[in-house]
Amino acid sequence: MMVNQKPGRQKNVRGPSVRALILGELRRREGSPVSGTFLANTIGVSRVAVWKNIQALTGAGYPVRTPEKGYALETGENDFLYPWEFGGRENLFRYFSGTGSTMDRAREFAEQGLPGGTVVCAEKQSAGRGRNGRTWASRQGGLFFSLLERPNLALADYALPAMLLQIALAKALGRICGKKALLRWPNDVYIDQRKIAGVLTELAGEGDKITWLAGGAGVNVNNPVPSGRITSCAEILGRKVSRRETLTAILDELEDLKKEYAPAGAYENRGLAKEWNSLAEGLGGRVAVIDPRHEDYRFTDEKPEGEERILARGTYAGTDGAGRCLVKTGTEKGTLPFSPGAASIIFL
Repeated sequence: MMVNQKPGRQKNVRGPSVRALILGELRRREGSPVSGTFLANTIGVSRVAVWKNIQALTGAGYPVRTPEKGYALETGENDFLYPWEFGGRENLFRYFSGTGSTMDRAREFAEQGLPGGTVVCAEKQSAGRGRNGRTWASRQGGLFFSLLERPNLALADYALPAMLLQIALAKALGRICGKKALLRWPNDVYIDQRKIAGVLTELAGEGDKITWLAGGAGVNVNNPVPSGRITSCAEILGRKVSRRETLTAILDELEDLKKEYAPAGAYENRGLAKEWNSLAEGLGGRVAVIDPRHEDYRFTDEKPEGEERILARGTYAGTDGAGRCLVKTGTEKGTLPFSPGAASIIFL
């Protein structure tokens, strides 16, 4: 179910909606009541419009009290991901209380012609997807979103937007958690050698150009984690973390990165690769490159099960300007590049 402003109105919104402005005023008063007349005069709408939007906020789950002196927002948890929670980005947000996958919705919106920058988020996913058709466990309290892009890129450079999103995730989560987050090629983010987030991309092209690209992300924020190999923001900090603030931090970081590495829509490959490698996990370590359909094979004493699945062994040298993994084999083959869709690496 999608919970948004009416599409016809949403397209013309240039500033915060009435709902967003009312919510901002209520939050500024930290639980103290404010009259409907004050809200109407401050925002520049009728008292009826104030009342209707208060009813909508209450229906959406906000704990708004209506004492005799006006309206008051109770303090405590109201960590929602509704469009009106995101300021100037409000008209670009599409929010679902539940959906199969935000990537599926992003594809639909792309085909409908929605602009680059559209963000699709959901409280729950019933069919979240990971890499190579794997399922992504979308547990309550996690952050699940997809970002629709229309980059000025050749199909051969499809990995670059994913690299930007991965870097943005690492930087934002590192600041939030107070620990350095590292990138594991091709699409994961780790803290303390435990996975905290992952990225998935899908795209469509015409000729040799990308027409649209969707970058999906799953972030463990407050959701329970199923194993010791996975962590969450809440587990690291010992308290709940705002998903709204987490998503805002990621999008802000991504905007800054785009200004630096894609100011005109075309990506500056070498600088982006250098940035990515500065956050890479395991540079200089021994790795095996394997078919990604078999990346769950276990390694013991550098002898993996399913030896026929090994594409190469060597020293991990990070990524190049096309987002390819570089492995120094130490043989006559030299340094070999591997594309994200064709390989995975496992540290030995």
